[in-house]
Amino acid sequence: MGAPPPRLIPNATVSPDFPSRGWYYANQTFLIGILLAVAGNLLISISLNLQKYSHLLLARQANHKPCYRSKLWWSGLMLMGIGEMGNFAAYGFVSLMLVAPLGSIAVIGSAVISVLFLKENIGPGGILGGTLTLAGIFLLVTFAPPVAQEPTASEIQADLSSIQFLIYVILEVITFCILLYFYKRRKVDHIVVLLTMVALLASLNIISVKAVAALIVLSVNGNMQLTYPIFYIMLVLMIITCVFQVKFMSKATHLYSAAEVIPINYIFFTISAVIAGAVFYEEFQGANVLSGFMFLFGCFLSFVGVFALTRNRSKEHLTGFYIDYGHIPGKKTRRKMQPDPNSLSYGSFDNEGDSETTQRILRSS
Repeated sequence: MGAPPPRLIPNATVSPDFPSRGWYYANQTFLIGILLAVAGNLLISISLNLQKYSHLLLARQANHKPCYRSKLWWSGLMLMGIGEMGNFAAYGFVSLMLVAPLGSIAVIGSAVISVLFLKENIGPGGILGGTLTLAGIFLLVTFAPPVAQEPTASEIQADLSSIQFLIYVILEVITFCILLYFYKRRKVDHIVVLLTMVALLASLNIISVKAVAALIVLSVNGNMQLTYPIFYIMLVLMIITCVFQVKFMSKATHLYSAAEVIPINYIFFTISAVIAGAVFYEEFQGANVLSGFMFLFGCFLSFVGVFALTRNRSKEHLTGFYIDYGHIPGKKTRRKMQPDPNSLSYGSFDNEGDSETTQRILRSS
């Protein structure tokens, strides 16, 4: 006998008695998941700015100390851990394809905090990007597909052996192996290659995160699921994929700027989450065409908004920390100089690591 179809919990846009007390009760699980995701991403944005501020304070000191000796840096790290726990808990209440796109809240929160407290500038492009991102978030929450009842251990075991998931995993493994071959053997470290491998790992990671979180939530509510072996299998899968995600993400952030890594990673991660939720948990089941289109359109607006916001912040950052050598009277070159915290002089030319080359340029000009 086949497994019974999942019971759909009405979404926030379905009930006609909005916003009565009955509506809040009927959508209590949905609202808890949204609040956990929003609060978690806001804490992450605060933690990132705390760590950034601690680095700025340490850089101003005469004797440079490592960041791990700063209480402010540790406070940011603790807030990041709490924020990630909020995101983890949110997977136990709402769908994958809703929690993942809400990561854009961390980008907006980080931009707002940096403007208010770190006194960074944000231009019209950043304002436009933030507006588009907020509009996308509104569409995501409003038109998210109905949430299926949280899967039990036996349902997860059945989903792992389903035809569509097996085909999906085979295609993912083949794609990952091809990219890994080019990365390891051919030394191809393009940002798209690195972040595609991160997204492929993230796809399996969020499937396991959703399973672990859902089984824990069911167990806490009295339906014990932690005695099933599938829980520990998913827990191991979650840890392994997370470790390798961090490895490839660290390589990408080392080779490329945050303005390039953040929007591309957000787009790839969200796409992988939507596909994983649709294939493994069948989260689009029960959604009509209009809701599906508006949800995907909300994802698109969030993509464009995050891209515009991060690109604008990068330009404003460069404007504040670089001196355009071409603006010095009588100089024709467009090279730029940047401060060097490890030197008594102001700094060196961008992309000029050799001091002799720098001196030769100065003499010839």
